[in-house]
Amino acid sequence: MEQKYMNYKSAETEIVIKKSRFLSFIKRTESEEEAKAFIAEVKKEHKTATHNCSAYIIGKSALIQKADDDGEPQGTAGVPILEVLKKEELYNAAVVVTRYFGGIKLGAGGLIRAYSKGASSAVKEAGKVVEVPVVPLTVTLDYTFTSKFEHYLENSEAAIVSQNYTDKVSYVLHVKEKGVDAIINTLKEITSTSFDYEEGDIIIAEETV
Repeated sequence: MEQKYMNYKSAETEIVIKKSRFLSFIKRTESEEEAKAFIAEVKKEHKTATHNCSAYIIGKSALIQKADDDGEPQGTAGVPILEVLKKEELYNAAVVVTRYFGGIKLGAGGLIRAYSKGASSAVKEAGKVVEVPVVPLTVTLDYTFTSKFEHYLENSEAAIVSQNYTDKVSYVLHVKEKGVDAIINTLKEITSTSFDYEEGDIIIAEETV
């Protein structure tokens, strides 16, 4: 099954379990080289940590998957992190969970839960996006109509990418293909056809979920 989402941003979280600190880091990585570089960077920054465990998935089809326990008992750290990425249907994402041992052993079950919780907290903090096909639509109209038009956009699925103010107002929008006609019809109603628009070719954009 193809992975559906990418993380919206990089993020860092911290949880404490039985005096052990678990710092979790997530970053979008477009290649295995980027994922390895990110993991190496975290390991360098936290070289005094007890463990820097990690996992990543590269590619929408999830062909590249790696997990590393970094000295924790086999299967108790890297794999649980990887399972979180799979469960959240993330791809092009790398996660490192850094542990500073607090003196109390957690046991295999406790470690699995701790690393899973750490990875999950980072994923939640980072947010998720999905790739969607959209039509770039440039709309130009008089200032008189901007208030009504923007009010309409607030309740639509169209995303405002940019605005340009000269003698008129130009909006660059990303619109799902099925929504183009609705926007054009609304503009006709608002402006009595006093507007210009230019429709671009379909592109792939990201939408937060």
